[in-house]
Amino acid sequence: MTHTAPRQDTPPSVQRDSVINDFTINVATVNGGGSQTSNATLVDALFHMGIPVNAKNIFPSNIKGLPTWYSIRVSGDGYTARRDVAEVLVAFNAKTIDQDLRELPAGGVMFYPDHLKPTALRDDVSLYALPVNAIMKEQNVDAKFRDRMMNMVYVGALAQVLGIEMDAILDYLNRNFAGKTKVVASNYDIAKSAFEWCATNIEKTDPYAVQRMNATAGKILVDGNTAGALGAIYGGCTVVAWYPITPATSLAEGLIEWMPKLRRDPQTGANTFAIVQAEDELAAIGMLVGAGWAGARAMTSTSGPGISLMAEFAGYAYFTEIPLVVWNIQRMGPSTGLPTRVSQGDLLSTYYLSHGDTRHIVLLPGTPAECFEFGWRAFDLAEALQTPVFVNSDLDLGMNIWMSEPFEYPDRAIHRGKVLRAEDIVSLGGSFARYRDDDQTGVGPRTLPGTDALGGAYFTRGTGHTDAATYSEHPEEWLKNLRRLDRKHEHARSVVPAPVISGSGARIGVIAMGSTDPGIVEARDMLQKDGTATDSLRVRALPFGKDVCAFIDAHEQVIVVEMNQQGQLAILLRTEYPEFATRIHSLAHCDGLPLSGAFIAGRVGELVGAGTGAPPVRPAAPSPEVTP
Repeated sequence: MTHTAPRQDTPPSVQRDSVINDFTINVATVNGGGSQTSNATLVDALFHMGIPVNAKNIFPSNIKGLPTWYSIRVSGDGYTARRDVAEVLVAFNAKTIDQDLRELPAGGVMFYPDHLKPTALRDDVSLYALPVNAIMKEQNVDAKFRDRMMNMVYVGALAQVLGIEMDAILDYLNRNFAGKTKVVASNYDIAKSAFEWCATNIEKTDPYAVQRMNATAGKILVDGNTAGALGAIYGGCTVVAWYPITPATSLAEGLIEWMPKLRRDPQTGANTFAIVQAEDELAAIGMLVGAGWAGARAMTSTSGPGISLMAEFAGYAYFTEIPLVVWNIQRMGPSTGLPTRVSQGDLLSTYYLSHGDTRHIVLLPGTPAECFEFGWRAFDLAEALQTPVFVNSDLDLGMNIWMSEPFEYPDRAIHRGKVLRAEDIVSLGGSFARYRDDDQTGVGPRTLPGTDALGGAYFTRGTGHTDAATYSEHPEEWLKNLRRLDRKHEHARSVVPAPVISGSGARIGVIAMGSTDPGIVEARDMLQKDGTATDSLRVRALPFGKDVCAFIDAHEQVIVVEMNQQGQLAILLRTEYPEFATRIHSLAHCDGLPLSGAFIAGRVGELVGAGTGAPPVRPAAPSPEVTP
């Protein structure tokens, strides 16, 4: 490259010992500015260098124009929780460059276009100005693509300065743009040009670098929504009714992408599924009720506002005992809230959704692999228990990229539950009682429409009924029905996924759910180094099983970590186990960002008097001038 500039020097006070495979890169760009490919290139290249990596996209709820931050954590130790501090900054947004630089820790490094000038430079960080416009001109990038493709400049710059292998970058581009040789070449040439310029013109004064490892062998990179969609397909899903909503849309889009490839008749090529975009969430769940009643494995994906709209149909399906599956990818509420920020605030609303004495089955995946597993297992539970099943994931797990073990094929055949065939009706003498509870599980037999046997039909109603499905308003029949539904809920405790328990014999127990788990893992290691031993239990389903009660009973203090304001999981635990209420402490925090290990360790340390030294308070959020 012909463009040159003086070597960029940083005061010696910035220089310190090398930091290898243990830092966070924060990429600050403009939403809709085309940084998705560049960021994915970096994540994939690091992963294929064998380095554990996790990425979190902090983006605004508008379509285009407002600031977005993409956080890439590099951790040779394998930690994947969000960190509160990023040492490596890519500042490619003029509106936030001053704020981003102020938040950079001492000893950090900032890469920025040389045409963007921070108001005040700092002498305690390394500053690398990149000739972005010159590289775009040299590569003859069309003006209409320039704003998008300039992001490949920071890919090449990071590669040279940090040690990311260019072969790994090229490999990703070839896979991502398979068959599009010109697109691959244009992106790679920009990155290569930036790489070569940095090699010639930047004197490295920052301590951060990556080195090839072998810690990702056998793993995959995937988001939880894609994993859930694939799991549902492998679980026999045949009907999908949905309405677009952030952050659940990509789950439905995963079904739209993969169902035509995996659920077509091999002889005729005809679709063996139906996907319908409904006019709203109320219509979507209404379609599921009809499909589930007819015997289809039916599902939808939505988020908190959609859950609110589904309340009446959810109660109807609960009382009429029609199986269906609802994926709730949680986001920040109440109301519209923060549509592109994470929360676990729908636990109570989903568990008790609808009016009257209603309690639902709620699955709580904590990893992409569990999203896949619960994708198929939810259908088995819905049909075995003849009830709606909700899967409460969240934005962090659903939309961000995670390392994962490869998915395991379902370990059993599809389980349809107590479905009677024509010959079964004949053997019963030509009739059956739809809601009769012979085995005391609360689950009665059912037939599907079209069962060709006299006496196999019954009337589905949302009003009072006898065990033979005939209409009744008699108080004893009503009580009998509700008590049977209570028995079903108690039976569910023994068949829903059991919690994951770690540790043995500590005085302090930590209970959590879902995507807080990476922060819990790291926090427990921090606490252990400080001399505070903890055990942990990750709840994977409601209602609670016996292991949850036993865990609380075995610990002097139990700290419940969750991402909501009111401590909803702690509320449920105290409600279910009032005898242990005084030992259950809530560590609830909800600011829209995933919980970091340092934050959790600091707060747990406060609660147990451990004095970990970890920061108990989160850093200030981005200023309102640049955040929606």
